Amino acid sequence: MQVKFSEDVIPLSDLKINPGKVIGRAQDTHRPLLLTSRGRGIAVVQGLEDYEKTAEELRFVKAVAQGLIDFREGNTVSLEDAKATLGIK
Repeated sequence: MQVKFSEDVIPLSDLKINPGKVIGRAQDTHRPLLLTSRGRGIAVVQGLEDYEKTAEELRFVKAVAQGLIDFREGNTVSLEDAKATLGIK
């Protein structure tokens, strides 16, 4: 999801004038739109599905990173212990 600054920077006034068009564009392009006021970025508009996907991916990456940290620090259990804890034979 690469932002295209030539297309994805939108003045706040555009959102005020035609919010449906701005939201539709975010949903159609699957890219976040940067809203600006007086030439400065103030907010990002993103389609809900894209937001949820991004949030899920971030949770996954954080879990993997935490798992790697735990492994490096020796915070592990054997496969047998994990199966026993989960009630798997």
